[in-house]
Amino acid sequence: MQNKNKSELNIERNLCQVNSNISKACKRANRNTDDIILCAVSKTKPLSDIETALSCGQHIFGENYVQELTSKYDVLGDKAEWHMIGHLQRNKVKYIIGKVSLIHSVDSIQLAETIEKESAKRDLVTDILLEVNIAGEDSKFGFTPESTPDAVVVISHYPHVRIRGLMTSAPYTEDPESNRLYFRDLRKLFDGIGRLNIPNVSMDILSMGMTGDYEVAVEEGSTMVRVGTGIFGARDYHI
Repeated sequence: MQNKNKSELNIERNLCQVNSNISKACKRANRNTDDIILCAVSKTKPLSDIETALSCGQHIFGENYVQELTSKYDVLGDKAEWHMIGHLQRNKVKYIIGKVSLIHSVDSIQLAETIEKESAKRDLVTDILLEVNIAGEDSKFGFTPESTPDAVVVISHYPHVRIRGLMTSAPYTEDPESNRLYFRDLRKLFDGIGRLNIPNVSMDILSMGMTGDYEVAVEEGSTMVRVGTGIFGARDYHI
Protein backbone atom coordinates (compact mmCIF):
# COMPACT_ATOMS: atom_id res chain seq x y z
CA MET A 1 0.00 0.00 0.00
CA GLN A 2 1.36 3.39 -0.95
CA ASN A 3 2.15 5.67 1.95
CA LYS A 4 0.26 8.95 1.96
CA ASN A 5 2.24 12.17 1.87
CA LYS A 6 1.71 15.08 4.25
CA SER A 7 -0.61 16.95 1.87
CA GLU A 8 -2.84 13.90 1.41
CA LEU A 9 -3.02 13.30 5.14
CA ASN A 10 -3.88 16.95 5.78
CA ILE A 11 -6.71 16.94 3.25
CA GLU A 12 -8.09 13.69 4.66
CA ARG A 13 -7.95 15.03 8.21
CA ASN A 14 -9.42 18.39 7.24
CA LEU A 15 -12.33 16.80 5.37
CA CYS A 16 -13.15 14.70 8.42
CA GLN A 17 -13.01 17.79 10.62
CA VAL A 18 -15.25 19.86 8.33
CA ASN A 19 -17.83 17.08 8.11
CA SER A 20 -17.70 16.67 11.88
CA ASN A 21 -18.23 20.42 12.36
CA ILE A 22 -21.20 20.33 9.98
CA SER A 23 -22.68 17.43 11.92
CA LYS A 24 -22.28 19.30 15.22
CA ALA A 25 -23.85 22.44 13.76
CA CYS A 26 -26.80 20.35 12.57
CA LYS A 27 -27.29 18.93 16.04
CA ARG A 28 -27.29 22.40 17.55
CA ALA A 29 -29.91 23.51 15.01
CA ASN A 30 -32.00 20.33 15.13
CA ARG A 31 -31.24 19.58 11.48
CA ASN A 32 -30.40 16.42 9.55
CA THR A 33 -26.78 16.17 8.41
CA ASP A 34 -27.96 14.57 5.17
CA ASP A 35 -29.61 17.88 4.25
CA ILE A 36 -26.23 19.66 4.00
CA ILE A 37 -24.07 19.43 0.87
CA LEU A 38 -20.35 20.16 1.11
CA CYS A 39 -18.84 21.87 -1.93
CA ALA A 40 -15.03 21.69 -1.72
CA VAL A 41 -13.59 24.88 -3.22
CA SER A 42 -10.59 23.74 -5.24
CA LYS A 43 -9.58 26.97 -7.00
CA THR A 44 -5.80 27.30 -7.48
CA LYS A 45 -5.35 23.77 -6.11
CA PRO A 46 -3.68 21.02 -8.16
CA LEU A 47 -5.44 17.99 -9.57
CA SER A 48 -3.62 15.81 -7.04
CA ASP A 49 -5.46 17.57 -4.20
CA ILE A 50 -8.81 17.00 -5.89
CA GLU A 51 -7.95 13.34 -6.48
CA THR A 52 -7.09 12.98 -2.79
CA ALA A 53 -10.42 14.49 -1.78
CA LEU A 54 -12.21 12.20 -4.25
CA SER A 55 -10.53 9.19 -2.65
CA CYS A 56 -11.92 10.38 0.70
CA GLY A 57 -15.46 10.43 -0.64
CA GLN A 58 -15.75 14.15 -1.50
CA HIS A 59 -17.48 14.43 -4.85
CA ILE A 60 -18.50 18.08 -5.40
CA PHE A 61 -15.90 20.72 -6.24
CA GLY A 62 -16.34 24.45 -6.75
CA GLU A 63 -14.16 26.49 -9.09
CA ASN A 64 -13.97 30.28 -9.46
CA TYR A 65 -12.33 30.61 -12.86
CA VAL A 66 -13.62 29.23 -16.15
CA GLN A 67 -10.22 28.36 -17.62
CA GLU A 68 -9.15 26.49 -14.49
CA LEU A 69 -12.46 24.65 -14.28
CA THR A 70 -12.34 23.51 -17.90
CA SER A 71 -8.72 22.38 -17.67
CA LYS A 72 -9.51 20.25 -14.62
CA TYR A 73 -12.65 18.94 -16.28
CA ASP A 74 -10.61 17.91 -19.31
CA VAL A 75 -8.59 15.58 -17.06
CA LEU A 76 -11.12 14.35 -14.50
CA GLY A 77 -14.38 14.78 -16.40
CA ASP A 78 -17.40 13.39 -14.62
CA LYS A 79 -15.36 11.67 -11.92
CA ALA A 80 -16.20 14.82 -9.99
CA GLU A 81 -19.26 17.07 -9.93
CA TRP A 82 -18.24 20.60 -10.91
CA HIS A 83 -19.83 23.80 -9.67
CA MET A 84 -19.06 27.30 -10.96
CA ILE A 85 -18.98 29.51 -7.89
CA GLY A 86 -17.01 32.57 -9.05
CA HIS A 87 -18.05 35.63 -11.01
CA LEU A 88 -19.00 34.49 -14.51
CA GLN A 89 -18.57 36.69 -17.57
CA ARG A 90 -21.18 36.26 -20.27
CA ASN A 91 -18.62 35.64 -23.01
CA LYS A 92 -17.28 32.61 -21.10
CA VAL A 93 -20.58 30.86 -20.43
CA LYS A 94 -20.26 28.70 -23.56
CA TYR A 95 -17.15 27.01 -22.19
CA ILE A 96 -18.82 25.53 -19.11
CA ILE A 97 -22.32 24.57 -20.26
CA GLY A 98 -22.63 20.80 -20.07
CA LYS A 99 -19.59 20.55 -17.79
CA VAL A 100 -20.98 22.09 -14.61
CA SER A 101 -23.84 20.69 -12.57
CA LEU A 102 -24.64 24.02 -10.95
CA ILE A 103 -23.78 27.69 -11.49
CA HIS A 104 -23.94 29.48 -8.12
CA SER A 105 -23.07 32.97 -9.28
CA VAL A 106 -25.84 34.19 -11.58
CA ASP A 107 -25.87 37.88 -10.70
CA SER A 108 -27.91 39.44 -13.51
CA ILE A 109 -30.83 38.68 -15.80
CA GLN A 110 -28.48 39.26 -18.75
CA LEU A 111 -26.19 36.47 -17.55
CA ALA A 112 -29.18 34.15 -17.14
CA GLU A 113 -30.20 35.01 -20.73
CA THR A 114 -26.79 33.98 -21.98
CA ILE A 115 -26.94 30.72 -20.03
CA GLU A 116 -30.36 30.10 -21.58
CA LYS A 117 -29.05 30.66 -25.12
CA GLU A 118 -25.95 28.49 -24.69
CA SER A 119 -27.95 25.74 -22.97
CA ALA A 120 -30.55 25.79 -25.76
CA LYS A 121 -27.79 25.29 -28.35
CA ARG A 122 -26.85 22.05 -26.58
CA ASP A 123 -30.44 21.07 -25.79
CA LEU A 124 -29.63 21.09 -22.06
CA VAL A 125 -31.22 22.49 -18.94
CA THR A 126 -28.68 24.23 -16.69
CA ASP A 127 -29.28 24.48 -12.96
CA ILE A 128 -28.47 27.85 -11.43
CA LEU A 129 -28.56 29.81 -8.20
CA LEU A 130 -29.14 33.54 -8.06
CA GLU A 131 -26.36 35.36 -6.25
CA VAL A 132 -27.68 37.85 -3.71
CA ASN A 133 -25.53 40.65 -2.28
CA ILE A 134 -27.25 40.29 1.05
CA ALA A 135 -24.92 42.67 2.91
CA GLY A 136 -24.95 45.36 0.22
CA GLU A 137 -21.17 45.36 -0.19
CA ASP A 138 -19.79 47.52 -2.99
CA SER A 139 -17.10 44.93 -3.70
CA LYS A 140 -19.56 42.07 -4.25
CA PHE A 141 -21.69 41.07 -7.21
CA GLY A 142 -25.29 39.97 -6.96
CA PHE A 143 -28.92 40.99 -6.95
CA THR A 144 -30.19 43.19 -4.16
CA PRO A 145 -32.58 41.37 -1.84
CA GLU A 146 -35.37 43.66 -3.07
CA SER A 147 -34.80 42.86 -6.76
CA THR A 148 -34.37 39.10 -6.34
CA PRO A 149 -38.04 37.98 -6.40
CA ASP A 150 -38.74 39.86 -9.64
CA ALA A 151 -35.57 38.42 -11.20
CA VAL A 152 -36.69 34.91 -10.24
CA VAL A 153 -40.00 35.47 -12.03
CA VAL A 154 -38.30 36.72 -15.21
CA ILE A 155 -35.72 33.94 -15.32
CA SER A 156 -38.31 31.26 -14.53
CA HIS A 157 -39.64 31.67 -18.07
CA TYR A 158 -36.37 30.47 -19.63
CA PRO A 159 -36.95 26.82 -20.62
CA HIS A 160 -33.26 25.83 -20.57
CA VAL A 161 -32.48 27.32 -17.16
CA ARG A 162 -33.77 25.99 -13.85
CA ILE A 163 -33.49 28.07 -10.68
CA ARG A 164 -32.57 25.84 -7.76
CA GLY A 165 -32.15 28.52 -5.11
CA LEU A 166 -29.99 31.36 -3.84
CA MET A 167 -26.34 31.96 -3.01
CA THR A 168 -24.44 34.62 -1.11
CA SER A 169 -20.91 35.41 0.00
CA ALA A 170 -21.17 37.08 3.37
CA PRO A 171 -18.61 39.69 4.46
CA TYR A 172 -15.16 38.48 5.44
CA THR A 173 -14.97 38.52 9.21
CA GLU A 174 -12.89 37.24 12.10
CA ASP A 175 -16.11 36.68 14.04
CA PRO A 176 -18.54 34.33 12.24
CA GLU A 177 -21.33 35.42 14.57
CA SER A 178 -21.34 38.80 12.84
CA ASN A 179 -22.64 37.12 9.67
CA ARG A 180 -25.52 35.35 11.37
CA LEU A 181 -27.99 38.15 10.59
CA TYR A 182 -27.07 38.06 6.88
CA PHE A 183 -27.58 34.30 6.72
CA ARG A 184 -30.87 34.69 8.54
CA ASP A 185 -32.03 37.38 6.10
CA LEU A 186 -31.14 35.28 3.06
CA ARG A 187 -32.97 32.29 4.53
CA LYS A 188 -36.09 34.45 4.93
CA LEU A 189 -35.81 35.60 1.31
CA PHE A 190 -35.26 32.01 0.16
CA ASP A 191 -38.29 30.76 2.08
CA GLY A 192 -40.45 33.63 0.85
CA ILE A 193 -39.66 32.96 -2.79
CA GLY A 194 -40.24 29.26 -2.23
CA ARG A 195 -43.74 29.93 -0.94
CA LEU A 196 -44.62 31.65 -4.23
CA ASN A 197 -44.54 28.25 -5.98
CA ILE A 198 -43.23 29.74 -9.23
CA PRO A 199 -43.15 27.20 -12.11
CA ASN A 200 -39.64 26.02 -13.10
CA VAL A 201 -38.27 27.22 -9.73
CA SER A 202 -37.54 24.56 -7.13
CA MET A 203 -35.75 26.65 -4.45
CA ASP A 204 -34.14 23.65 -2.77
CA ILE A 205 -30.54 24.90 -2.52
CA LEU A 206 -29.39 27.69 -0.21
CA SER A 207 -25.65 28.11 -0.78
CA MET A 208 -24.13 30.15 2.03
CA GLY A 209 -21.23 29.73 4.40
CA MET A 210 -17.50 29.41 3.71
CA THR A 211 -14.45 28.32 5.70
CA GLY A 212 -14.77 31.07 8.30
CA ASP A 213 -18.50 30.90 8.93
CA TYR A 214 -20.03 27.70 7.55
CA GLU A 215 -21.10 26.40 10.96
CA VAL A 216 -23.16 29.53 11.61
CA ALA A 217 -24.57 29.28 8.09
CA VAL A 218 -25.69 25.69 8.73
CA GLU A 219 -27.34 26.79 11.97
CA GLU A 220 -29.24 29.44 9.99
CA GLY A 221 -30.53 27.12 7.26
CA SER A 222 -27.81 26.73 4.63
CA THR A 223 -28.16 23.56 2.56
CA MET A 224 -24.79 23.92 0.81
CA VAL A 225 -21.51 25.24 2.23
CA ARG A 226 -18.45 26.15 0.16
CA VAL A 227 -15.24 25.29 2.01
CA GLY A 228 -11.80 25.68 0.46
CA THR A 229 -9.07 26.71 2.89
CA GLY A 230 -10.66 24.56 5.60
CA ILE A 231 -10.06 21.49 3.41
CA PHE A 232 -7.07 22.22 1.18
CA GLY A 233 -5.19 24.74 3.29
CA ALA A 234 -4.13 28.28 2.44
CA ARG A 235 -3.77 29.19 -1.23
CA ASP A 236 -0.63 30.31 -2.99
CA TYR A 237 -1.76 32.90 -5.52
CA HIS A 238 1.77 33.26 -6.87
CA ILE A 239 1.83 29.86 -8.54
